Amino acid sequence: MNATDYRHRYPAEILGPGARAPSFELPVTPDRQWELSEFRGRNLVLAFYPADWSPVCGDQLALYNEALPELERLGAALVGISVDGAWCHAAYAASRNLHFPLLADFEPKGEVSKRYGAYEYGLGMSKRALFVVDGEGTIRWSYLSPIEVNPGVDGILTALDSMAAGVPA
Repeated sequence: MNATDYRHRYPAEILGPGARAPSFELPVTPDRQWELSEFRGRNLVLAFYPADWSPVCGDQLALYNEALPELERLGAALVGISVDGAWCHAAYAASRNLHFPLLADFEPKGEVSKRYGAYEYGLGMSKRALFVVDGEGTIRWSYLSPIEVNPGVDGILTALDSMAAGVPA
């Protein structure tokens, strides 16, 4: 199947609020898989990012690492997702002292990113896309950032605050 065929099978834009978060199972370590269903009943932030070891991604993930206590206070877990492999993620997370899992959307390459509309076909990597998923598996907020821009954490915190207050994100 060529790239044009894939584009017809997957969303052209990132999934938006109200969409059901596509289920998936991805490696979190070379010998352990992680499933979306493991977080049913809890809010989840999915941070798709282009690549380990890139400067903007490093800044973005470091910021999320610092914000992790606030995310947890708001009842949310966080995972990062890129097309890098599990061994690369393990080395990167250790070097950056990250305290949240990085999932390897490595093989088939970018399959989960594609299902969320967060795959950059021309570059062969994940876009810089954020999703806040509620405990029932519904996307409550999403955002696509230009690849060269760190989207920060404010949008995520605002969405989680709104959800905690019972206001639509």
